Amino acid sequence: MAGRLKQPTGRYGGKSAEERQAERRRRFLHAALQLFGDSPGFRGTTVAALSEAAGLSTRQFYEEFRTLEEVLAVLHLQVNDWAEEAALIGLAAAEGQSITERATAAFRAYAANVTGDPRRLRITFTEIIGVSSRLERQRLERRSRWVDFICAEAAAAAERGEAARRDYRIAAAAFIGSVNGLLHDWQAGWVDASLDEVVEELVQLLLGILRPPGWEPGH
Repeated sequence: MAGRLKQPTGRYGGKSAEERQAERRRRFLHAALQLFGDSPGFRGTTVAALSEAAGLSTRQFYEEFRTLEEVLAVLHLQVNDWAEEAALIGLAAAEGQSITERATAAFRAYAANVTGDPRRLRITFTEIIGVSSRLERQRLERRSRWVDFICAEAAAAAERGEAARRDYRIAAAAFIGSVNGLLHDWQAGWVDASLDEVVEELVQLLLGILRPPGWEPGH
């Protein structure tokens, strides 16, 4: 399929063409979350199966998307948006508090979001791997946003005298890898701990990065 089919215009059933298009996309993405994030997975899903799960036609699929890979790309960004929004809300709730309280609030909100629905974890950490160079770039670019997130919090903590002053980019990249790996293994049942214990471990790991041996508050 070279491109999307032409979309209908005008009002139908009391909805505009834009409203109908948005509704179709929501239905396709909801179906994709179920099929890609559970069974049969991205590689086992066909356009026909996705369209059937969405209660729509294959023609309507090609009015919205070119390929299933495009659906996966959109869904991956959506899942990350949900997690990022949760983390930011957690941070906002801890405004004015110490880096320990802020990190705990952010990680608890993030962890609850990504582990609350196993399908989201599978989309983020499993299904997107090895699909194409385009999706690999998207995955790495999205992860770099989390690195920026940690670096910004570390820099702010350093300004407040709560952390060492240094370039945190490499350490933040390593930390994000630890976060992803631990949450994936915890969700899979390979880590025998409560979610609060997992969050506490991540907070202590981050504090160890921010406050190396010999560091003193205010220095």
